[in-house]
Amino acid sequence: GPAGGRGGPAWAPPRPPPGGGAGAATALEGTHHMYFTDRGIEELAERRGAEEVSLTWLAERLREFVDLNPEFETPVDRLATWLARLDDEDED
Repeated sequence: GPAGGRGGPAWAPPRPPPGGGAGAATALEGTHHMYFTDRGIEELAERRGAEEVSLTWLAERLREFVDLNPEFETPVDRLATWLARLDDEDED
């Protein structure tokens, strides 16, 4: 399954898309924010978008990421809280 054991660095710079990357910016035009991190989100969708995982699995991966990258604890915690409360009508 998708559970760990792959080794290698915790983070690696994204590789440009095949064909020189000209289509990457075009694909993101029209989104209201374009951050460098969109490349990682696009890579995730492209490489693993067909996979289904449990939120328990995702929570474990987030914990592992924060253990390896403690400087990201606050944003990861905010993301987790946002995901946990997505369906709450009272929250913004």
